[in-house]
Amino acid sequence: MIAYIGIGANLGDALANVDDAIVRIAALPGTRLLASSSRYRTAPIDSSGDDYINAVACIDTSLGAHELLAALQAIELAHGRERPYRNAPRTLDLDVLLYGDHLIDTPTLQVPHPRMLERAFVLAPLLEIAPAAVVPGYGPAQQFAGAVAGQQVAKIS
Repeated sequence: MIAYIGIGANLGDALANVDDAIVRIAALPGTRLLASSSRYRTAPIDSSGDDYINAVACIDTSLGAHELLAALQAIELAHGRERPYRNAPRTLDLDVLLYGDHLIDTPTLQVPHPRMLERAFVLAPLLEIAPAAVVPGYGPAQQFAGAVAGQQVAKIS
């Protein structure tokens, strides 16, 4: 199954945390890293704290969607992720953005990620590695880029 993972961090050494997350995602059982985007610096949205470092990884995985989510949450915990309140600053945030062409709506997982089309920090790295990405239920991701063009996103590596 081809899946896209959103990666972000704004506490500690955010760039190192994002890079380490990509290595750990690639090492998940039954998973192969197909691509990872450049790193992007963005201001927090609906949050506070330092700027975020963001990226997107594309993987081929045999993990089920909920298994993948659990594995990603374990990586977050290994980085000291705490969830004191919604949109709190974080050492690492990993989100299942897309999981094949599946539509998933459970109490613990929503795919496509419900706010991915509203966030330049998701769309810029996603479109870098998958310019023809299609978001199930919405269509080509590219058609949403203009709506987030006013959000500051700076490629850093």
